[in-house]
Amino acid sequence: MKVFKFGGASVNSVERIKNMAEIMRQYNGEKLMVIVSAMGKTTNALEKVTKAFCDGHKDEALFLFEQLKQQHLTTAKYLLVTNYLSCEVQLKDFFTEVEWLLHDKPVREYDYYYDQVVCAGELFSTSIVSHYLNEKGIANKWIDARDIIRTDDDFRDAVIDWKFTMNQVQNMIVPLFQENNIILTQGFIGATDENESTTLGREGSDYTAALFANMLDAESQTIWKDVESVMNADPKQFPGAVAIEELNYNEVIEMAYYGAQVIHPKTIKPLQNKGIPLYVKCFLDPSLKGTIIHDKPVHGLPPIIVLKENQVLLEMSSMDFSFVGEQHVSHLYHLMEKLHVKPNLTQNGAISFLCVIDEWPEKIEKLALEASSFLDVQVTKGLSLLTIRHYNKEIFEYLTQKKTILLRQQTPETIQVLLQQNRMDEIQNN
Repeated sequence: MKVFKFGGASVNSVERIKNMAEIMRQYNGEKLMVIVSAMGKTTNALEKVTKAFCDGHKDEALFLFEQLKQQHLTTAKYLLVTNYLSCEVQLKDFFTEVEWLLHDKPVREYDYYYDQVVCAGELFSTSIVSHYLNEKGIANKWIDARDIIRTDDDFRDAVIDWKFTMNQVQNMIVPLFQENNIILTQGFIGATDENESTTLGREGSDYTAALFANMLDAESQTIWKDVESVMNADPKQFPGAVAIEELNYNEVIEMAYYGAQVIHPKTIKPLQNKGIPLYVKCFLDPSLKGTIIHDKPVHGLPPIIVLKENQVLLEMSSMDFSFVGEQHVSHLYHLMEKLHVKPNLTQNGAISFLCVIDEWPEKIEKLALEASSFLDVQVTKGLSLLTIRHYNKEIFEYLTQKKTILLRQQTPETIQVLLQQNRMDEIQNN
């Protein structure tokens, strides 16, 4: 049995959904667990719906949601003939779930409403894809992932209840494979024990696929993307990026830790625990070799470049020139945990603590305000964090030539530098 995950780009148009069906047809007769993300920019659009609702703009939220409804119904109309009416009925049930909430007034925290609204994107896309595959003779069984994946109530970054979820997989999914070759469900979403929808963090569909691969003892997992393979850099940022045909789990975990967007950070461990290989393949040209990720040593890797833009530097120092000790640092990490802020780089000096984080204005303001009660705080925005793994002198000097480095940190394998964002623009234009 194999696990496939198709991202939003692979189902963001009528043509690409048809292309997905052709890929699936090549695996006729095989047992497949298929995880599908929301279409294209649907998640971003649903985030705007959530924000409008939480800001008290109910009419705007309903208007934005109506646009999404029509987009999905139009896609279904172009794809379906015999299965359109049944798909429409299912879609309207999902629409009602969200609209029922939007007609109310927000009385809970933003993250709760985010999960209730945003999870709908995966439900919309999988309904359309499942009906289309069935219409084209690629028989599949649609299931709601929220009936399988149990989580806590840490909305927007929920933690899986492994024991409960494993029981659901064994009791619900495994029996379905006795009568179905293909089971299709959503990535990214789960539910609490009170049936409140949760999400597993952005790009969490890869993680969902890895959970199913682990719990079903799959022979492999494949992530279908719009790139030919894992690259040594984001080709949109660095046009000279090269393909990497082979990686091991540890290297991919390091890449994810430093911000590479190809594989979700939590995806690898469930696969590594059972030695399940992960393939990254191109849905635009399935004949390309792609990348295989496994547990074997890999040598001779090129420099791997990760650029994170829109970074913020928080410089925090003691008010009386005393040492910044464990108590100060512990308090800071407690604040970051409370605000769900994950530092991308930290550096501890005698009287200072430096922290580089993503630019989330509300969270930065809260963190800086609370930290200023016991430390002096300075905030610098508009920065970029450049990380190079397997660096050499030539590549480092090329990417940083004539640039002002604000912060530098390195190990024998990895070097990180913090630069002004406009300086990175110059690098990419060289």
